[in-house]
Amino acid sequence: MRLTVFGATGGIGQEIVKQALASGHQVTAVVRDPARFAVTGPGLDVVRADLTSPEPLRAAVAGRDAVLSGLGARKRSDAGITTPLTRAVLTAMEAEGTRRIVVVSAAPVGPGAPGDGLLDRGMRAAISALLKDVYTDLRAMEAALAASATDWTSVRPPKLTDKPLTGVYRRVVGGNPKAGRTIARADVAHAMLACVGDPSTVKQGVGVAY
Repeated sequence: MRLTVFGATGGIGQEIVKQALASGHQVTAVVRDPARFAVTGPGLDVVRADLTSPEPLRAAVAGRDAVLSGLGARKRSDAGITTPLTRAVLTAMEAEGTRRIVVVSAAPVGPGAPGDGLLDRGMRAAISALLKDVYTDLRAMEAALAASATDWTSVRPPKLTDKPLTGVYRRVVGGNPKAGRTIARADVAHAMLACVGDPSTVKQGVGVAY
């Protein structure tokens, strides 16, 4: 497949690029600062672009089988950036007729898992309060996805770690795994790539966790 990856310098974005290349896909990595992007390999094209406007992004998404986005706040002070950047990507995709997009969001944006105990419900409430601005931004991003003409999927992980790829995790389409507390960025990338060709995840939020 021909894939375009936004947020390719981030932890999840770089993993998406690495895993996609290892699977033989053609990958366009869109970055704002190529000096921060260390991935190399056959089948990789690195494009420098400012994501504040959709027009420069059109060439990067034209003719692609899917777009994957690792865009998101890397610290609390970045809250608010995800929605406008994603809207620029969506506008570029709609202009070029590219339909499939898979983005990363967060577990608290989705519904609570049936059967979660008091501890998990309490942790969820505390984290949601602490990162209220970040999750408000992600909810707005998901609303923009839902209002778009794209075939979107939002992958919603809990706390992220930098542990190695396992390829073994729980996945719930339309919900979150019970007592799902952590997952590695590498496995989130794996889940996002798996969603690309899975029609059951189109226009759905997908919870992933160990």
